Formats: sequence, structure tokens, C-alpha cells
Amino acid sequence: MNAASIPLSLYIHIPWCVRKCPYCDFNSHNAPDSLPQREYIDALVRDLDVDLPLGAGRTLQSIFFGGGTPSLFSPENIARILDATNTRLNFASDIEITLETNPGTVEHGPFADYRKAGVNRISFGVQTFDDEALKRIGRIHNASEADRAVKMSQDAGLDNINVDLMYALPNQTLAGALADIDKAIALRTPHLSHYQLTLEPNTQFAANPPPLPDDDSAWDMQEACQARLAGAGLMQYEVSAYASDGAKCRHNLNYWNFGDYLGIGAGAHGKYTTDAGEIRRRWKVRAPRGFLEHAGTPRGIGGDDAVVQERIAFEFMLNALRLNEGFGVETFESRTGLSIGDVESIIATARERGLLDIENDRIGATEFGQRFLNDTIALFLSDNRRSAA
Repeated sequence: MNAASIPLSLYIHIPWCVRKCPYCDFNSHNAPDSLPQREYIDALVRDLDVDLPLGAGRTLQSIFFGGGTPSLFSPENIARILDATNTRLNFASDIEITLETNPGTVEHGPFADYRKAGVNRISFGVQTFDDEALKRIGRIHNASEADRAVKMSQDAGLDNINVDLMYALPNQTLAGALADIDKAIALRTPHLSHYQLTLEPNTQFAANPPPLPDDDSAWDMQEACQARLAGAGLMQYEVSAYASDGAKCRHNLNYWNFGDYLGIGAGAHGKYTTDAGEIRRRWKVRAPRGFLEHAGTPRGIGGDDAVVQERIAFEFMLNALRLNEGFGVETFESRTGLSIGDVESIIATARERGLLDIENDRIGATEFGQRFLNDTIALFLSDNRRSAA
């Protein structure tokens, strides 16, 4: 396995939000009255310096600012970390640089200035265009602010846009889910992330569950929304991702194709392949205060573990089987260091069950397998692989 041939991305975590949403299980924290923007950017640079040997000599294909709410940081500070990164790592000539943005915080920096800083893709956390539904899920913006924010981005020349939408929201109907899709289509954004609201552990919603649509209603929403999106030219290419031609998210495609990525910032995770062919995962200390204090030192690293041989195939499938087109045999072998023969018995079993299919040397989930994707992927856990051998 040649580590240098594996695509490399960078994830940058900004851990603060104006207010944490009750469904959110990400590493996000309510912002203090005065954000330590400069101090945090300095810490990110120190953190990047620690990880530089992991990407030495490789070209960076994409950068993704996630959170939290990265748009709480000024364009000047976004530019500082991008400039520092550009002096340390090789940027692809067409590098994709995404900034996650909350429509309620866009006044913190004009989009033209983010574009000047180097950002060329915006991802809006809209979730729904229904004002009452926004209140029920604890969002700080309203529908008109979301509409205005998307149009402001387009006016500034940042038209490579993703809109996040959720369905199966509290008390949501099929008509309400479709109304959200129609609004997103009307905005003519080239990419949409559409995913079901789930109750994650250790969230306010998990502790006090709101009234959600049942599973059959949620499935009806998913199918109807997929059809509506396809009719508008936004084709599903991953479980929750839809795009027009040429607008697929390159950063996420690298995750789903088991590429390598560095992760800097509080609680950020990375995956990298060593020159010896070992696949490892590294993560940073989670608490913002701890990260600010220890970034750039061994104490800033929360952990760095090898992916054990028995889990490599499972972890690859956990990503790649989310893609509608599946994966090629060469990608599996070059990214995992395994032979396709190592999993051929479980692939055969999954095909017999109607979960996987092979077409033009690509292996992917069938429509039935996508509906039961967790069960399909679980077949590749080592215990299940042994029982299928």
C-alpha cells in the first residue's frame, strides 16, 4: 500500500456555537461573550505543525471548516489559518475549501471576504424552512434569514453551495418535508444534504424526546423527497447527499472512499496511512480550554491508535457502501492493503441475500441493501466474516 498515492484532506474544527441545538451530539459548546479567535487560530497552527509529518510530501485536495459554527470566526482569521496551511502543505490547484455556516451568524463576515480568504464552498445549516419547526428544534435563525443568506453567498460569487436539511422532524408531515425540498430547489443550490433527525445519546432530545414521525412515515418522506430532488436534477450519490453534475462534495467523497485526512482543532479526528502501510486514527483533546492550553504538545493529542487488521474491511465498508455507485476493487485494495479475496465470501453471502451487487467491477449496495445498510455493513465485522467463510 503506497501512502503517498492516497488522497489527503484537512478538517479544521471550530467548537463554538451561539447556542447548542438540542439534537446535536457534535463537539460544540456555547460561545463565550468574547471568542478567543486569535488565540484559537494560533493553537490551530501549532496543532497543524504537530501533524505535518503525517502529510509530508502529499498534496492537499480539500479543506473543511466544521463545528460548531465556523462562520463565528471572521474572514481575517479564516484567512490566517488558510495562509499558514498553504505555507506548510501543498495545495491542489483546484482545492475545495468549505466553510460551514449558520444562517443566523452570517453577519459576522461578508461572504465576499470569506471568498477573498480562500473559501470557495459554503455549507449552510438550514435544517428546515419552516419557522415553527425551526423553533421546535432549537435553531437560532428563521426561514427568511436562511433564504437571504444563501442569496447573499450567490451574489458574492460563492455559488458552490450545500444546504443541510433534516426530515422526520417533530410533528412534521410529508407535505412539510416536501415543502422544504421545494424551497431548496427554488434557491438553485447545486448540493443538498438530506438526513433524518435521529435521537443521539447525551443530547437534550434523547433525554426528553419530542414527538417524531414513525418509521413508516419517515421512509415515505425519504422516498418522496428523493423523487422530488431527482426530478430537479439533484441526484443521490450517497445515503444523504444529492448533487447536480460536477457538484459532489470532494471532501466528503474522500472520507467515503477511505482516503486520508488530518484533523486539527478541539476534538478533531484524523485518519492517516503510514509509509509502512499501517492505518491509524488520531484525535485531539476535546475541551476547547484544554486544546488552547496544550495544542502543539503531546498533551494536545487525545489519542493515536492503529486500526486493527480485523476491523479494516469493516471500516472501509462503513464508508464506501454509503455511496450509490459503491467502490472499485482497486480502491478497496489500495486503501486497505487487503486483497478483495479476503472478503469475497462475505460479499458472496451479501449478494445471495440481495444486499450487494457487482456491476462493471464495482461493488455496491442494492436498493434493499441501502434500506438495511447497517445490517449490510455489519456483515464485514470480523466475527461475521469468520462465520461466513
